Amino acid sequence: MEAKLIAIGVETFKIALLLALPALLTGMFLGLAVSIFQATTQINEMTLSFIPKITGIIIVIILTMPWMLNSMIDFATNTINLIPDFIE
Repeated sequence: MEAKLIAIGVETFKIALLLALPALLTGMFLGLAVSIFQATTQINEMTLSFIPKITGIIIVIILTMPWMLNSMIDFATNTINLIPDFIE
């Protein structure tokens, strides 16, 4: 029983990381690109670093939303189907 609970916990962390990864990677790469651009041109404007990152992250979330929803639905369905195993 404890092994099943641990497996569910591990799977929860895996799915959370998998769902957050596209947005986090987009923010990281756009932040790197903007900081290289700022260092090259010596423009130090705060909105220049914020606007491209937030726009890119929103676009990536919109594009990956169907996959994210399917992954969350599959995980929730599998977790709910395991409930009878824990009832004694």
